[in-house]
Amino acid sequence: MSSQSSNGNSSSANVSQLFQAAHAEGVLSPQALQALTVVDLGAQIQAGLGISVDDVQASEVVLVTVMPDDSGSIQHSGHARTVCDGHNLVLDSLLSSQQKDGILFHTRYLNGFVLNPYRPLEDVVRMHSKNYDPDKGTPLYDQAVVLLGTVLAKAQEFTRNGVSARTVTLLITDGGDCHSQSSRARDVAALVSDLRRAENHIVAAMGIDDGSTDFRKVFREMGIEDKWILTPGQSAQDIRKAFQVFSQSAVRVSQGAASFSRTALGGFGA
Repeated sequence: MSSQSSNGNSSSANVSQLFQAAHAEGVLSPQALQALTVVDLGAQIQAGLGISVDDVQASEVVLVTVMPDDSGSIQHSGHARTVCDGHNLVLDSLLSSQQKDGILFHTRYLNGFVLNPYRPLEDVVRMHSKNYDPDKGTPLYDQAVVLLGTVLAKAQEFTRNGVSARTVTLLITDGGDCHSQSSRARDVAALVSDLRRAENHIVAAMGIDDGSTDFRKVFREMGIEDKWILTPGQSAQDIRKAFQVFSQSAVRVSQGAASFSRTALGGFGA
C-alpha cells in the first residue's frame, strides 16, 4: 500500500535532507526540526510521499491530507462507516472541482497505516470496511508529527523544484492522546506554527464527541486555531456535515492563491 523505499536508510537520509534544507531556509524552526528528528521518522514519512515530483505536470499543486482516526472507540461508538463516508465525500468534492488535476491526496490513519501516499485524485483508494478496521489506540501527537512532517516534506520537494505548493490538512480523532511515545502537544504546535507562518498551509482538526474530551483545548494545545476546529456531535448526520464543511474549504483552497488566502483568513466560516 505504501511507496516506502526498499532502502530505509536512504529514504531517511532524503527526508532528513529536506528538513535540513527547510531549516536552513527559515521554513522550519529549531523546535520543529527537533520534533521531527528526535526519533528517526524518515521511513514513516517516506511511506506517505508517494508520486515523484517529476511525474506531476503542473505549475502549482494543492496537497490535501486526511488522518482518519482508527482507534477502537470509533468502532465501539458505531462511527466506522461514517468516517469512511466522510473521507470519500471529501474525495468526491475535490473530484468535482475544476482544479482537480492539480490536487494530490494523502490518507494516513491515526495509527500510521498509509492508505494513500500522495497521488492524483483519480488514483485515490476509497475507505471501506475492507481497508479500515478501527481497533487500535490514539497516538495523536506522535502521528500528527509524522503527518505534518510528511506535508512539509512533500511541499518542500515541490518548492525546491520550482512548483508552488499549498496544503490543507485534517486530523480526525474521537479522543485525546493516549498512546504517544515520543511526541507531546508542544511538538505538534511547533510544526503547526511553522506551517502557518509560511502562509501556504492550513491545518484543521475534527474532534468527534466522546462525551468527555474538550477537543478545543486538545487542539489549541497542538497549535491549531479555533477557526480550524470542528467539533461535531455523535450523530452520523453531524459528522458527515463536518466532513462537508472541510471538503468545501479544501475545494476553495484549490481555486488559486487568492482563494487560499481568503480561506486561510476566514477559517471554516469563510
